[in-house]
Amino acid sequence: MRMFFKSPLGARLAITATATALFAALAAPLPAAAQQKFVSIGTGGVTGVYYAAGGAICRLVNKDRAQHGLRCSVESTGGSVFNINTIKAGELDFGVVQSDVGFNAYNGKGQFKDPGAFTKLRSVFSLHPEPFTYVARKEAGIKSFDDFKGKRFNVGNPGSGTRASMEQFMQAKGIDMSFFALASELRPDEHGPALCDGKIDGFMYGVGHPSANIQDPTTTCGAQLISQTGPIIDKLVADYPYYAKVTIPGGLYPNNPQPTETYGVLATFVTSSDVPEETVYLITKTVFDNIEEFKKLHPAFGHLNPKDMVKNGLSAPLHPGAEKYFKEKGLL
Repeated sequence: MRMFFKSPLGARLAITATATALFAALAAPLPAAAQQKFVSIGTGGVTGVYYAAGGAICRLVNKDRAQHGLRCSVESTGGSVFNINTIKAGELDFGVVQSDVGFNAYNGKGQFKDPGAFTKLRSVFSLHPEPFTYVARKEAGIKSFDDFKGKRFNVGNPGSGTRASMEQFMQAKGIDMSFFALASELRPDEHGPALCDGKIDGFMYGVGHPSANIQDPTTTCGAQLISQTGPIIDKLVADYPYYAKVTIPGGLYPNNPQPTETYGVLATFVTSSDVPEETVYLITKTVFDNIEEFKKLHPAFGHLNPKDMVKNGLSAPLHPGAEKYFKEKGLL
């Protein structure tokens, strides 16, 4: 019987030849289409609209990545403040943030007072609105905010964005909590059931639409959406660049066939001035050239208007890459 043994020298020679071939392959210039650049988008929780927005942008970008060489990944994060801090640290390229949070970051106010202004923050475009949604118990006979006087109203839980915005509105209107018979401080998951159980007459909540939080009380007990308009709202929108007027479409919720006029913050798509102009231009072009497809990727995007997306709620200067595209298309 013959037995065969591999020569250690032969094995070393084979390994050396393989390594040389591999090195040569790696060293060879890659085709332009294969030289991909990776970008990341910070969003929010996986069940939220921010995550859906980042996913929609990446889906459009990645569809043609073989042509432009840009590969996009969406990251689930803690939300607006986290996204801005991570962009500032250079660990994310883009992020979805509330317009008021973006304003505070760029100007070093609010939650960014201690770290100071992030002056490299740049806007790309705005996304879906997050309207301040006023909801009333059907039997309460509420037609406008003034009708809540002497009623039981949920002003939002302490520390929430809804509560801060509610207090800002009340200050502008010149009223305090004594305006209501009861100013409750329920969490968002509590105010709908409390309304349908007759424990409160109304609540305000800042949220993107459609929202299950609004769907439930409008379906269960015929809750009514109340428009919030007038000179005070006009002044707030004029004084604070992170606010914008918003229309909640009629028929979006059961028992509410009429459109509801209000105001609120917007979800905005932001980046840093350190991100190259070409990269921002390409992503902006991809979204706006495919805006009808983008609008179909989540119900909250269905009513987006490109003319509004280039101006409403943008709390930091436009990135040159976005500005270049908008000027080419006559949107600026």
